[in-house]
Amino acid sequence: MAERYELTSLDARELVPGHHGRFIHSEHTTHVYWTIEAGAVLPEHSHPHEQIVNVLEGTYELVVAGETFVVHAGEVLVIPGDAVHSGQAHTDCRILDVFSPVREEYR
Repeated sequence: MAERYELTSLDARELVPGHHGRFIHSEHTTHVYWTIEAGAVLPEHSHPHEQIVNVLEGTYELVVAGETFVVHAGEVLVIPGDAVHSGQAHTDCRILDVFSPVREEYR
């Protein structure tokens, strides 16, 4: 059965300082619509989930397995599962992250 969501009706949660996410879970994926403050830092971490980073607005720097990527609005970066990565917002950003499989800890 199809499910419809209105993003503004979903509560935003700040999981990391400056990173506010609205979460949608399907059977196989988790989608997180982030609003990120300029200068906010994402500490180095890894997880078994593949992560597809869609930058909708702004510029965000990601370091994945030691390689630096500066990702701008309209660009997408695919991070493999278990890859160590970190990040920092150069500007205010809106990002859609898609994780597979589902991030159960985000429910």
